[in-house]
Amino acid sequence: MTAPRQDPLRDPRFFADPYPTYDRLREGCPVSRIPTGSGGHHAYVITGHSEAREAFTDPRLSKDTARFFADRPSNRDLHPAISRNMLASDPPAHTRHRRVATRLFTTGRVRKLRPFITRVVDDLMTTWRPGTDIDLVADLAVPLPVTVVCELLGVPESDRATLADWSHALFDATDTDRVDAASHRIGDYLTDLVDTARTTPGDGPLRSLLRDCDEGGLDRDETVSLAALLLVAGHETTTHFIGNAVLALLRHPEAFDRLRRNPDLVPGALDELLRFDSPVSVATFRHSTEDLSVGGIDIPAGFPVLIAPGAANRDPSAFPDPHHLDLDRDAGGHLSFGHGIHRCAGAPLARAEAETALRALVTRFPNTRLAVPAESLTWRRTRLTRGLTALPLTLA
Repeated sequence: MTAPRQDPLRDPRFFADPYPTYDRLREGCPVSRIPTGSGGHHAYVITGHSEAREAFTDPRLSKDTARFFADRPSNRDLHPAISRNMLASDPPAHTRHRRVATRLFTTGRVRKLRPFITRVVDDLMTTWRPGTDIDLVADLAVPLPVTVVCELLGVPESDRATLADWSHALFDATDTDRVDAASHRIGDYLTDLVDTARTTPGDGPLRSLLRDCDEGGLDRDETVSLAALLLVAGHETTTHFIGNAVLALLRHPEAFDRLRRNPDLVPGALDELLRFDSPVSVATFRHSTEDLSVGGIDIPAGFPVLIAPGAANRDPSAFPDPHHLDLDRDAGGHLSFGHGIHRCAGAPLARAEAETALRALVTRFPNTRLAVPAESLTWRRTRLTRGLTALPLTLA
């Protein structure tokens, strides 16, 4: 296994279209060693589907970032609510957080949220008219999940746009100072929000969340951390889910036409849309706590390991003709929500939001088209998530 000379996941061409890079890595070896930074350090990136599933469930791949960086000098200054959240922990701490998070997104709770989701979509589309141009990202894909998760957290409407901006900043792969600053703004804001809710009489969604956290044995800092995770992970990936799905459908007119003729097919199309252009390109940080083998490739102890759902979802051994969008495909094995104990707890809510948004679009504006050439679209410069900066559409 020969490592590339430079980190292929930080190449500008990767941000625009990661799939050629993923194909090259997977064809060379589904578990590849790549350079990270300029200090001669390396990581392992997993691009094969079966190898990714195996790695997602291997307890020797730890998500405890504090443990990994404990003896390594760093000039980073992330707020603890961001750096020590559920995604950066292992059992048994992870188990306590996960138990609370899972209760928030049961089938019953998401079902109760569906009327609110529908009202939000209706409100956002109130001013939309055939023949006019909109930016699907700014006008729907961002405000829909932001509004829903802020409603769950009891965030005042006047603060929601600001929180969304801070959340976007957390994924800026080009400016670590900006990331750190945004983490403190979010952490400090949510700390004040939680503390105020605990001392203010009344009831509401945040009070319900606080009761869940208390019953689950989470302390104040852990409660703030869970709130931060819900805010950031609860809307960032859903924004990209919606934007990527709409773009994929518009670039495959036969698929868009099929949903337009029968909107009831939208729920069944979600897995293939998630597989085709995953909003999570590379899963959050893991590291090997001991020597192990994944897919027959040896990984020594003490190395970062990056699992790439975006690559695994395009693995031809799992999904034949993977670069083709096929709404008839059984794509239930995609890894966009992860796998194992760290699988996204909010997946049911993300699916409900995307389903509502897509159904409304194909029903109300069935002849919508791109307002600019697809080649001119720009993508967020982060390897963790894959999403558009804007998606200009002409409604029709």
